[in-house]
Amino acid sequence: MTNRLEQVINALDQLHSEDPQAVNVDGESVAAELLYAQRMSAWLTTLTQSPGECLQISVRAQHLQRWQVTREEYPEGRVGYLTWRRDQGIRAGETTALLMSEAGYSAEDAARIATIINKKGLGRDPDVQALEDCACLVFLENYFADFSRKVEHDHMLRIIQKTWRKMSPQAHELALGLPMSASSAALVKEALS
Repeated sequence: MTNRLEQVINALDQLHSEDPQAVNVDGESVAAELLYAQRMSAWLTTLTQSPGECLQISVRAQHLQRWQVTREEYPEGRVGYLTWRRDQGIRAGETTALLMSEAGYSAEDAARIATIINKKGLGRDPDVQALEDCACLVFLENYFADFSRKVEHDHMLRIIQKTWRKMSPQAHELALGLPMSASSAALVKEALS
């Protein structure tokens, strides 16, 4: 890891650690957003042999300071959700660009980060696809079971199908190998049949 990459990752993690929501991991309290970012980076090392610095930063910054503007501040429904998600991506890109500038990265690198975080070019841009694959795998591995209990069955099937369409064949294979409860596995199987 280069000095400037390490500087940006450490700065991102400092911001992540300010998340007021904490989770218990092996008896230790960890900021929820920091844990999410670490999980994203862990999946990146599984998916990509030698990810570039811009991709590593993008993956680490994807959910940066999401607690500052909550989903509830936007209208209900798909349009409200998509607007909130877009605005979150813009904020994360802007904050990350500042951290990158302080570490000596170029404006072009910062613009690249914004493209990746905002998932522009999904399915065409390998870095954007890698970030999306990480996000989908983190969700399926760590948050899917709890989330699926809160969502109506048919709606959950549609969410799984949409998620699956965004993933690469490599991510599909990894997802199918994840340990899941019997009910989660049945839900995935039903959605994909």
